Amino acid sequence: MPQQRVFALPRQQSLLLPAVINPFVQDTKISKTAVIKCVLLGIFLVPLRVILMSLVLTLTWPVAFIITFKQPLKGAVEPMTGWRRLMCKRVMAALGRAYYFAMGFRVVVKGEQASSLEAPILAVAPHSSFFDAIACLISGLPSTVSRVENLATPIFGRIIRCFQPVLVSRTDPDSRKNTILAIESRAKSEGHWPQVLIFPEGTCTNRSCLISFKQGAFIPGVPVQPVLLRYPNKMDTVTWTWQGHTANMVLLLTLCQLYTTVEVEFLPPYVPKEDEKKSPALFASRVRDIMAKALGVPMTDHTYEDCRLMISAGELTLPMETGLVEFTKISRKLNLKWDCLKKELESFAAMASSCKGGNITIEEFARILKLPVNPALAELFTLFDRDGDGTIDFREYVIGVNILCRPANTEDVLKMAFQLFDIDEDGEVSLDEFNALLRSALGVPDLDMTKLFNEINADGSGFITFNEFQMFASSHPEYAKLFTTYLELQRYQASQEAMPGDLELAGQIRKGEATEDSISDKKDD
Repeated sequence: MPQQRVFALPRQQSLLLPAVINPFVQDTKISKTAVIKCVLLGIFLVPLRVILMSLVLTLTWPVAFIITFKQPLKGAVEPMTGWRRLMCKRVMAALGRAYYFAMGFRVVVKGEQASSLEAPILAVAPHSSFFDAIACLISGLPSTVSRVENLATPIFGRIIRCFQPVLVSRTDPDSRKNTILAIESRAKSEGHWPQVLIFPEGTCTNRSCLISFKQGAFIPGVPVQPVLLRYPNKMDTVTWTWQGHTANMVLLLTLCQLYTTVEVEFLPPYVPKEDEKKSPALFASRVRDIMAKALGVPMTDHTYEDCRLMISAGELTLPMETGLVEFTKISRKLNLKWDCLKKELESFAAMASSCKGGNITIEEFARILKLPVNPALAELFTLFDRDGDGTIDFREYVIGVNILCRPANTEDVLKMAFQLFDIDEDGEVSLDEFNALLRSALGVPDLDMTKLFNEINADGSGFITFNEFQMFASSHPEYAKLFTTYLELQRYQASQEAMPGDLELAGQIRKGEATEDSISDKKDD
C-alpha cells in the first residue's frame, strides 16, 4: 500500500474549535405545557407585578432626585459622602431589592463581600441579562461603568446617577483612555471611592461558558473580588443576548413565572502577583479561570467583536453565526484587526452567499477557483477544512488564508509559477500557454480556462504580464498555495513511484540483490 501523504502543516491545537460554538444565542425551547402555564399565571401575576413595580419606581425616583440634587451630571470628581452616600447604600438599595421582589425574584447570596480596601474592584460574570443589575444592589450600589446616553433615559437615568458611574462615550475618541484612567483612579483611592463593579465580558452571553475578559478591570493591578451570577431555574426566561428573545419577551416571560431564583456568590478576593500586575491580560485570564472552575463551565475566546461580525454576516445575507471566529484568539495569533476580519468576511460572503448554510463544499470551492476537482485542490481543501466535516466555514477560511495561503504568496513562488506558464519565455502568457499547462497539470485534456485567463488579464490585451499575474495573486492568495501544493504532490509522487526499467537493469547486473530489493520495496509499499 502506498504511504499516505503527510501534510507539511500540522494542526495547531490552539486553533481547534471552541467548547461552545455560539455563546450568543438563546435557544430555549418552550413547550406547549410551559406556554399554557405562563399564560394562566401571567393573567394574574403580570398586572399585579406591573402595579407593584410602578409603585416602587414612584418612590424611587424622588429619592434618587434628592440624592443627586445639585450633583454634577457628568464626570463626578468626588464620591458622595454623608447622608447622600447613606441614602444610596440603605434606601436606594432597599428600594432596588423591593423592585426585584415585585418582579418575582428570589435572591440567594453566598460568600462575603470584601471591603473597598480589600478589593477595590468587583468582577461579575457571566453577564447574560439586564436582570444582572441585581449584583449592584447586593453589593451596596458600587460605582459602575455606563454609557453616557443612559443618563438621558427617563426615570432610570436619574437612578443611574446615584451610582456615580464611570461614563463611556461612543463619540469621544479618547473615551476608552479616559475610562481606564477613571477606573484606575477610583481603584487606587484606598477606600475614598466605593468599589467599582465591572462586567468584564463586555457583552451578554447565554452563560454556557465564560468568554474573553476585557482588561479594564485588571489594568489598575489591584485586588479583584470575583462575583458569580447563577439563575438555577427550570426554564430559562432571563437570558437576553444577541440571538433569541427580545428584551420585552424576556421581561414578560419572567413576570409570568411564580418566582425566579438568582444566586449571587462572592468568591475570595484575588490578589495579583507581580507578573500579573505587569500583564493585565494574564491577570484577567487567571481570574477568569478561577470563575470558570467555580461555575463548572468552559472558557472560549469569543468577545464583543464576534458579535459585531455576527451582525455583519447577517447584513451580508449569511447566517449570523458565520461571523463567530473567537476574535480574541484569531486576532492575536494571526495579527488581524477587526477591520481586516470584516474584509475577509466580505470576501468569504462573495464566495459563500450561494452556498447552503453559508459553508463551502469542495465542489463549490472548485467552482469559485474556476478549476476542476483535482488532487492538489482536494488537498488544499482538506487543509482548510480543519474539523473534517466536508465544508469550509468562515473561521476555517480566515485561518486557511492567513496561515496557508498568504505565506505561500511570495514573489519567488509567483515568479516560478509565471515562468512555468510562460513556455516561450517572452515575458507574457498567452491563452494557449495558460490552457496547455493547466491541462497537463490537472490531467484534463479538454479543459478550457478562458474565464480564469480573462479574469487575470485585467487590461484585455490577450496576454498576461507578470504584474497582472502578481496583482491577481495578491487578491486571490488561494492560487499560490494551490500551486505550491501541486508542486509538493509532484515531488511526493516522484519519490514514491518505483522505476520498472531501473529494477530490470539492476536484475540483470545483480540477480541476488534484485530479489532482496524487490521484497524490500514491497514491504515499504
